[in-house]
Amino acid sequence: MIFVKPSRGSVSPIQSNSNGPKWDAGEAVSQLSWDDLRIIKTLSDCSNRAATAKRLGINVSTVSRRVTQVEKTLGVALFDHRKAGYLLTAEGAELRALAERVELDIVSVTRRVSRAGQGPLGKLRITTSDSLLLYFLTPIIADFKALNEGITIEVLVGNQTLSLARDESDIAIRATKKPADTLVGRKLANIAWAPYRSVNQATSADPFAEGQSWVSYSGGLSGLKATSHVESRVPPEHISYRTDSVAAASAAIAAGLGFGFLPCMLGDITPGLVRVGPVVQELQDELWLLTHQDIRKSWRVKAFMTFCAAAVADLKPLVEGQQAMPAS
Repeated sequence: MIFVKPSRGSVSPIQSNSNGPKWDAGEAVSQLSWDDLRIIKTLSDCSNRAATAKRLGINVSTVSRRVTQVEKTLGVALFDHRKAGYLLTAEGAELRALAERVELDIVSVTRRVSRAGQGPLGKLRITTSDSLLLYFLTPIIADFKALNEGITIEVLVGNQTLSLARDESDIAIRATKKPADTLVGRKLANIAWAPYRSVNQATSADPFAEGQSWVSYSGGLSGLKATSHVESRVPPEHISYRTDSVAAASAAIAAGLGFGFLPCMLGDITPGLVRVGPVVQELQDELWLLTHQDIRKSWRVKAFMTFCAAAVADLKPLVEGQQAMPAS
């Protein structure tokens, strides 16, 4: 069981709910275990005991007992129990913040200790977007796996950046111009964007001619430069399809729902698509290969990052839209 002892002076005394003397919260918190802090953090996330117990794999009665015990030890209420669920008090919020700091410390230390000497065995978790994964990264991962049979690959797909600091993933492959300061890695290439249409669409059509249908982006991709580029030039009634997935947009364009902008690394190799215009420089993005500094020396991480960087270097003309444009 891990016990938490804060630095001297890091926690201020908290007034007890009783008429007795003030409790020294620094001394009281030193009596709490990581399990106590984890229960408090999870209960604040879930807002009810049943969901908390299910997430942690313990009994509901255990949740209640441990919270009551912590409140008794500290002499303060950590939660207000309302119809909406369990809501943190000011003191509870302070303890949750402590739990988050301890969680990150535990993950960091455990990761350094357990992975420092590992060889070519184990699981490697990669997070990326669907558009990067679909046709571009999957062959690279397959080639890497063929050379490293002892490594299992888990790929987590999403446009949101998973927390490498919280051990949710080992490597991130992202289209971004501003990687998080907590991550280390390298820029692999510039990502070019260009307009595309279905191979079955009329070849003489000007993408921005009046009345042409377009595919655009929504949700988490509303901030893409391609989104504003299209929607500043095309009337809303002519944008026939919007999606929060670049891969879904490529499928929609191929299905004939309209013209649309795609990264050339996806559009140029997606069956059923034809590029219908030059690369638009103002839409350019960057492709980054990232990991957390705590695990950058892990054998699996180093091996994949080296392999992936070399593979992308060979494909740089595709990524940067410099390969021969498909015939219209």
